[in-house]
Amino acid sequence: MTDNLQSPRRSPEPRADEPQQRAARDWVKLLSEYRDPSAARSWFELAVTVGPFILLWAAAWWSLGVSYWLTLALSVLNAAFLLRLFAIQHDCGHGAFFQNRTLSDWLGRVLGVLTLTPYDVWRRSHSIHHSTHGNLGRRGMGDIHTLTVAEYKALSPYNRLMYRLYRHPVVLFGLGPGYLFFLQNRLPLGLMATARYWVSAMATNAAIFAVLGVIIWFGGLKPVLLIFLPSTLLAATAGVWLFYVQHQFETTHWESEEDWQLHDAALHGSSHYVMPRVLQWLSANIGIHHVHHLHSRIPFYRLPRVLRDHAELATGNTMTIRESLQNARLHLWDEDSRRLLSFREARALLG
Repeated sequence: MTDNLQSPRRSPEPRADEPQQRAARDWVKLLSEYRDPSAARSWFELAVTVGPFILLWAAAWWSLGVSYWLTLALSVLNAAFLLRLFAIQHDCGHGAFFQNRTLSDWLGRVLGVLTLTPYDVWRRSHSIHHSTHGNLGRRGMGDIHTLTVAEYKALSPYNRLMYRLYRHPVVLFGLGPGYLFFLQNRLPLGLMATARYWVSAMATNAAIFAVLGVIIWFGGLKPVLLIFLPSTLLAATAGVWLFYVQHQFETTHWESEEDWQLHDAALHGSSHYVMPRVLQWLSANIGIHHVHHLHSRIPFYRLPRVLRDHAELATGNTMTIRESLQNARLHLWDEDSRRLLSFREARALLG
């Protein structure tokens, strides 16, 4: 992975003939000019996502009488639009989709029924993720559980095994997405002391069950098994994978609480995931994650313009798809070398 935006602790002294790189906190004011959403553009982006999603659902339902394989193929295709709906819900949660916050929130709540994600619960946990990412003293909500080498060494053999199982790709990207979206999201875990989040979770659950009830009433179980489940599981898996690669890479950024700084963590601890244009569009530019973390109020459709205007951001923290697959083997943060390591690399350090 290319990391041209190194944090001050790791950066070499610039040569006299090289320009000084902009500090992380200085980007925030500069990026503010991109933050205001366009109502027309937002409505357009919503229409070109919801429209195909509904049409593909209808086509898949019709195809049940033709070929189940065709139904599955259409469901797989529709998973991409469901993923994009989640990305729009994500922008609503940041107040980046419409100027009117009430409109953004209610759109997010409606989309939360389609994505099986109670909007107000998710918005709160995601806000915690943004405000604590990279802080070793505040891990635990809205992130991928990551231990340091020293913490892993101090675990019992049983707990080491549990951590290794948790970080295994079969669990993270196989079992994990289904558990997260079908089960965990049904309760406001981590926020259960607040009535507002119970209302969000239970209202979303009621709406989901009502929609499924209507589908079963008119079509039986086949639409659920061959359209709803495949598209939702695939979209969930893609979403978990994108969230994983956005922060889990060798030169990511973790600091102890006393040394942690929000903007450094945003810039140096988030990747720029370089994908083909069609995947970038379907994921609503979420791969431009370092810019998103620097200024989360920027609408997703303005993130590419930021990169066009600022070459330093365009080349920083870049990760290709091939590199992301390699980074999936990294699981432990080494505070000495300031790198994310594989279990094999960590074992060599532990001796």
